[in-house]
Amino acid sequence: MTAKTIEERTDVSIRFCGDSGDGMQLTGSKFTDETALAGNDLSTFPDFPAEIRAPAGTLAGVSGFQIHFSSDRVHTPSDYPDVLVAFNPAAAKANVGDLRPGAMLIINSDAFNKKSYQRAGYTEDPLPELRERFELVEIPVTTLNREALSGLDLTQRVIDRSKNFFALGLMSWLYTRPMESTERWLAMKFSGDVCEANLRTLRAGWAFGETTELFPVSYQVPVAKIEPGIYRNITGNTALAWGIIAARVLMDREVFLGAYPITPASDVLHEVARHRNFGVKTFQAEDEMAAVSSAIGASFAGSLGVTASSGPGIVLKQEALGLAIMVELPLVVIDVQRSGPSTGSPTKTEQGDLLLALFGRHSESPMPVLAPSSAGDCFDMMIEAFRLAVKYMTPVMVLSDSYLANSSEPWQIPDVSTLQRSPIKFATQDDLDGEEFQPYKRDEETLARPWAIPGEAGLEHRLGGLTKAPVTGNVVYDPDNHAEMLRLRGEKIERVVADIPNVEVDGPNSGDLLVLGWGSTLGAITAATEVARSVGLSVSRAHIRHMNPLPANLEDVLKSFKHVLLPELNGGQLSMILRAKYLLDIKPLNKVAGQPFRVAEIVAEIENILNEDK
Repeated sequence: MTAKTIEERTDVSIRFCGDSGDGMQLTGSKFTDETALAGNDLSTFPDFPAEIRAPAGTLAGVSGFQIHFSSDRVHTPSDYPDVLVAFNPAAAKANVGDLRPGAMLIINSDAFNKKSYQRAGYTEDPLPELRERFELVEIPVTTLNREALSGLDLTQRVIDRSKNFFALGLMSWLYTRPMESTERWLAMKFSGDVCEANLRTLRAGWAFGETTELFPVSYQVPVAKIEPGIYRNITGNTALAWGIIAARVLMDREVFLGAYPITPASDVLHEVARHRNFGVKTFQAEDEMAAVSSAIGASFAGSLGVTASSGPGIVLKQEALGLAIMVELPLVVIDVQRSGPSTGSPTKTEQGDLLLALFGRHSESPMPVLAPSSAGDCFDMMIEAFRLAVKYMTPVMVLSDSYLANSSEPWQIPDVSTLQRSPIKFATQDDLDGEEFQPYKRDEETLARPWAIPGEAGLEHRLGGLTKAPVTGNVVYDPDNHAEMLRLRGEKIERVVADIPNVEVDGPNSGDLLVLGWGSTLGAITAATEVARSVGLSVSRAHIRHMNPLPANLEDVLKSFKHVLLPELNGGQLSMILRAKYLLDIKPLNKVAGQPFRVAEIVAEIENILNEDK
């Protein structure tokens, strides 16, 4: 047999989609692992159905996984996939709108029948139209999978569940991905005929691509030109969990995570629980209030307290967070934002909790708020959150979101020896100096109170949610004292600005347009500004990672540009804050569709703004 031609591509975007029981997330994850080992830069976007198990073959049950990989730097999972692998008509119907004309559409032809058309909402056979619009490749995946697994002592249902690995083998051949890691994983994950079934169908998919006339060529994406080092694939939730563990090591103090499971934050609890050997304790509470209260108690006792949830859970935690602010204990709060309000769309992404994080508690109760900008950045921002929490004796909130939580990217494993260690200064009997201990005396630089651990003679003090006198800790209702305590706690948070970096501008430091962002919009904004510059537009960008307090130079940066465009996955929350704070005409670009920005959406707005000036 004559070897097929291999063509070189600089980048490719593929979306796997099917019923929620078809294993699309696993297929995408293993293809991602193969791609990382092939040396390509990549970005992924898993898109889960909101229902745990919607009726099979319906639009509500469609699950998708998109991966964009390249020999150059990758910033997003790509606006429009080059290839769509659809396991049933519902998957095709839900996703073909994102395909560019003429793109490749690979379908499991066995699943395209009259009954499945009705379940997907088609009134007629969609294949004739799909053949006209796309490069349609019809493969009887179910049949081929059954033939490959004939003779195994498995039920028909178990055999059919293996067909996702046929698709994985096919796509691994088509884009020259190494399958050895997948085969090793299967050997460790399964045994007996189940393992044999998955290995057989994986290799059958590869062999089908290699021998069929449906694919006259395969494709090769060269190794990416990125900084040398040891990399691994990482999701935002995993990075948050590892940041918690790293903080425990760097601060040489036990960590206590109190959490209640909630989508999409649950994986943080699961991952941390796997690493008890590092001196981290996890507690799955009966509700959100118990979760945060247990973490506050751990902080009171001298541990690094942390709690994790999503928007609905953060709402329930807010009263207790007010207590943590009042008693001035270090606590890290993780909010993996999701689309709302109420239950909303729990598997979809949004940046709708910024105002909740800043102002969601009653009275004047400020706390530092951080926002990681990528999956890997979640690791760094967790360490930063613990550092600020301990230095300023305050709760700190970290705003991730569903997109960061589940998407993945190559992450260069840091050299632990280069990470800044932050030993904790607890109050001790040496601080008494023959005098009565003053637990409410503030540090002159930070205004932080001492962290005194209960149980040591001479360090006795009282804490509670009622307003207290600044020296004795006795409960008082004097209005001037109340105002002074609010002022001091507010000023303490304002002083955090001295401990955070200035915002940096990518591009000219002044000009016609600055694209400003925060959180997970970094990838889309970066790609959009690169596209704009490639067609001759002068555009700069900047990204905020510290939401409260804002970087000291932010006002000067914003005032250096004629226009400031601010894309947000909400109704314009940061735009409103910056307009009020700096009295500037911030131009919002808002999206609340439960999906991340497409690069084209931001590029179009850039062009609109600059064209208005002509």
